This record gives sequence, C-alpha cells and structure tokens, in this order.
Amino acid sequence: MISAVMPTYAREDIAFVSGEGVYLVDASGRRYLDFGAGVAVTALGHCHPHLVEALTKQAATLWHCSNLYRIPGQERLAQRLVDASFADSVFFCNSGAEAVEATLKLARRYHDETGHPERFRVITFAGSFHGRTLATLAAAKQERHMAGFAPMPDGFDQVAFGNMNELRAAITGETAAILVEPVQGEGGVRPADAEFLRALRKVADEFGLLFLLDEVQTGMGRTGRLFAHEWAGVEPDVLAVAKGLGGGFPVGACLAKEHVAKTMKAGAHGSTFGGNPLAMACANAVLDVMLADGFLPAVEAKAARLRKRAEAVVAAHPRLFLGVRGVGLLIGLQCKIPNGKLIGQLRANGMLAVGAGDNVVRLVPPLIVEDSHIEAAMAILEKSCAELEKTEF
Repeated sequence: MISAVMPTYAREDIAFVSGEGVYLVDASGRRYLDFGAGVAVTALGHCHPHLVEALTKQAATLWHCSNLYRIPGQERLAQRLVDASFADSVFFCNSGAEAVEATLKLARRYHDETGHPERFRVITFAGSFHGRTLATLAAAKQERHMAGFAPMPDGFDQVAFGNMNELRAAITGETAAILVEPVQGEGGVRPADAEFLRALRKVADEFGLLFLLDEVQTGMGRTGRLFAHEWAGVEPDVLAVAKGLGGGFPVGACLAKEHVAKTMKAGAHGSTFGGNPLAMACANAVLDVMLADGFLPAVEAKAARLRKRAEAVVAAHPRLFLGVRGVGLLIGLQCKIPNGKLIGQLRANGMLAVGAGDNVVRLVPPLIVEDSHIEAAMAILEKSCAELEKTEF
C-alpha cells in the first residue's frame, strides 16, 4: 500500500525531533552533527535564538497579509538586499525554483518590453540544476529529472560548463539570456572559474543578452561573501536566491537591476504567500546576523579550515577519493566508491552529509559552525573512511 506521504523521496528511516545549532536529535535521543543543513538551508543552524525570537514575535502579531497591501517587513528586507547587492529591486516568492522561474520570466519580459519578443531562449550549462518546476527542469536538461515528464517547455539551449566557444556558437537572434550557477551544487560542487564568469558577463553585454545567476545554493554567505559572484568581481542583471535566505523558513527572492525589473508591471507576476510577514521576519533576522561585522570573514576562515582538513583526510585515503572541490562552506568530496556508501557510514557514526552529482558527497554545514565542530566532523570522516577501507566497498 502506498504511504500517505507521496513517495517522491528515498528517505532514510530517521525522524529528527529537535535541533540545536549544528546538531539534530532523532527520536531515540541520538545527536547528529549536521553537515547537510537541510541541503544548505539552515544557514544559521537549528533554532538560532535571534530567528526564534523574530519568528515568535511575528507569529503573535500577524501571520499573513496579501500582496494586495503593503507589507512593511517586505519593504525593509527588499531595501536591505538592494543596499547589500548589485540589485535595485526585489520580488519575493517561496522557494528556489520559484525564484528561478521569476528570473526566467523577467528575461522574456525584458526583451518583449524592449521590442524584441523574438528573444526568448536562454543558454544554460550541462550539469546544472535550477529546480523542480517544468521550466527549471527544462533549463537544466538533466535526463534523470525529466524522465516521465515530457514534453518539456521549449526555450533552452545547453552548452558545456566553462566552454566559451560552445556558448558563442549557441547564440542566435532568439537568445535572450545566459543562466549559470557560480558553483554547480547539485551537479557535483563544480565551481565556475572567475574568469569564466567575467567572460559570460562580457559576452552578454556584447550580444545584448541578460546575465542571470542562480545563487539559490551559493547565496546568503555560503561562500564567505553574501553572494558567490562577488568573488569574480562581476554583476548579474538578475539573480535568484532562496535556501539560506530564511534560515529554514521557506522564502525565495529574485533580485534585479532597474532596467530589467521595471518591465514587470502590476499583474505581470505574483505569489499568494511570497513575502508574507512570517517569511520576512525570518529573512530580516538572518540578515541581522549575516551583515554584522565579522560574520562573513569568519565564514571564510572556517571554510579554509574545513577545506584544509578535508583535503588531508582525502589525501590519506586515495582508494576512496578522487579529490576535493568547492568554495567556502560548500565542499564536495569526489568519491571513487559510491557516494551513498560514505554518506551512510558518516550517518552511522553520527554525522549528516548530502549527495550530489558526479558521485560527490557535499559538506554544507551551517555558517555558524565552529572550529570544534569542524574537528569533530573530520574525526568522523576519518573514522568512516578507515571503516570503509576494511570493506569490499
């Protein structure tokens, strides 16, 4: 008999009942070091006191208000994101997929409003992941995600990640934009070279295309900057962000420069729940912490420590690993053995990690992780590797 919860996930038989900082606690009382962070969502860990206070205060005041009216928390968050980024205007939604959808719609709308409705196609990259809606599946073109859902929406042309020759060859009179992740998270924690991002920006300007960034996973401090593209010294025209934005509360956003955002008139796009008071309270509280002096530099320092320690463990087990990838606190361990075996062994030893494409294990701890947690995690990784070395894989 089918489960009451639709079986769209291959779930582990663990039910977590509470969380505190970088730890989750299961129904039996066992504590797990959470280096998955709900797939890079709980950026400030579990039950961060400032978020709990902000959410409970808002919950006792006003839960929901339609976007037919002004929402002060939304206006404040939008202004803070504008002040801290390249953007001039922000649209709020509920998830990363919705944020990317809004980004794609903006690209079409911009060209339609500026006299080029024939420009609707978007160039994307092999190995990408942009969400689970039909349009975002079509953008990423991953066979395993599209299986059974054909036909896919038209309008996407894909080229090899990092290949500028293929990109230039794919540009036609119908091309509207280029969409890229600064780090392909689901695709195997594959960072885009800074020079590649700068070249994309240059080509977009040369051909009158919009430069779109999917920072759903890399945004909100994950790489040691508020947004990962800042490392390359480039600015997009539009950017999608979600995951860490609400610190665990569902919220996404589409940030855009004025020349693009102003083409979205009233009624062109919307969201019933997007930007509601609860989500805005959480996201403003996240920004309170992330924009405080020293927070992002501390993330960068902790990321360097995690990278160094992970590289040492990987180097000590050449039968298990091919190498280490990633930027900031988005680390990928490329495995020779099935990545699920390592994830299972880590879990058995009290640590949670997340799989990714190209047989990679992702380590994406909360940004509040401390050196002691990193040392504990690396001790578990070392122990798990030693145990796996004794098996037939």
